[in-house]
Amino acid sequence: MRALERFTGNRRPGFDPRLAAALLGLFSVGVLFSQPATDPAAIARKALDLLLAQNYPEFSALAAPGLKNAEAFGKLGAQIKGWGAVEKIGAPVVEEMGPTRVVTIPVSFADKSIKARFAVNASGQVSVMYLMPGETEWTRPAYSKPDSFAERPVTFGDDEWKLPGTLAVPKGAGPFPAVLLVQDFGPKDRDDSHAVLKPFRDLSDGLASRGMVVLRYEKRLRQYAERMSGKPYTADDETVDDAVAALAFLRAQSAVDPKQVYLVGHGLGGYLAPRIAAEDGKLAGVVVMGANQRPLEDLMFDQLTLFYSTAHKGGQGDVAAELAQAKKTVARIKNLEQNDADAPAVFGLPAAYWLDLKGYDPAAKAKKLSIPILILYGERDFQVPKVDFDLWQSGLAGAKNVTARSYPALNHPFVAGSGPSTENEYHNPGHVAPEVVDDIAKFVGK
Repeated sequence: MRALERFTGNRRPGFDPRLAAALLGLFSVGVLFSQPATDPAAIARKALDLLLAQNYPEFSALAAPGLKNAEAFGKLGAQIKGWGAVEKIGAPVVEEMGPTRVVTIPVSFADKSIKARFAVNASGQVSVMYLMPGETEWTRPAYSKPDSFAERPVTFGDDEWKLPGTLAVPKGAGPFPAVLLVQDFGPKDRDDSHAVLKPFRDLSDGLASRGMVVLRYEKRLRQYAERMSGKPYTADDETVDDAVAALAFLRAQSAVDPKQVYLVGHGLGGYLAPRIAAEDGKLAGVVVMGANQRPLEDLMFDQLTLFYSTAHKGGQGDVAAELAQAKKTVARIKNLEQNDADAPAVFGLPAAYWLDLKGYDPAAKAKKLSIPILILYGERDFQVPKVDFDLWQSGLAGAKNVTARSYPALNHPFVAGSGPSTENEYHNPGHVAPEVVDDIAKFVGK
């Protein structure tokens, strides 16, 4: 998970690591617009053209009052200019999401490809804009045996928050053990994508090839981004409730052995895995992958330290001032009280979110579980420091139902590499290491 995934102006997740605090971060950033029109594709294309032309007066005229930040848009424009000349703008693709239309426009620059996504509401207003890495065709890892399983689209959950997903089912006579994959922090897709890396698609193929039913799904924060932005949501709203609903859905499948359902949580999904297991009460086991054990705000401070030190090389005075402010923010989070639930967002998350996690100790929660627990960590993970892996082990010391393993060559998405890991590495095609698939399969008994 990342410290700067959200643009605090409107609680949206971020895309580019260098400008996450301003506008972009690895995942997405929300920018509100207002323009009366009826053609969502035309609205989206106009906004894109103004951005690419660096026509900030007109671009700013489309923005909501609270987001008229010329300096931030200027930085964004400078970054886009650094990608080289625009070589191609693809045809817009319009998807329906209730009354909202989501328009995706692929853009190819000389040095980079992206997808610009715009949400256009029923009034003809562009309510959300975010940039995503361009598609890199996913290829199956060597451990995938596509002839041994079949995939089908599914939906689950109540009508208000119904979520789409993909169910992979082994061929042959069941019932089979099943695995639910729960994503990292932010508005993650069903593949838990980190730029071009798709760790959950890898895991789904690998585990289904080994005889397990696997469910992966779109996070509520992604599927209902606009609705969630105006809601003082909690970690339960973002992750726990939907994971519990997904587990019930899995057990209801005829191909699944309901007594052999497992949860694999990555990043935030692993951090919350003990809470999900306690809420569900029927899991056969839990796998925690690359998850923090410390409070979320402490992890965010670590990430801010890394961000500022990278962004201000040679400017130690700026780093000190920004980190001092970050420390004050962390202190404010720790001092939140229940009557602060409606307070302004902190670190881009609703106060209710922080209050929901106050006092939460995942290792202590996990120690109360009697089911098997497997804790996995990539030693090249720069997003979650090794101190968290060590704290998981010390917090669960003496528990006979717990196994922990770390992998020297793997990064946060559990893809192999060498040297210090950075976000640039996430733009290089790769797959979850086969030993990770093997260890999870053995844990499930396959």
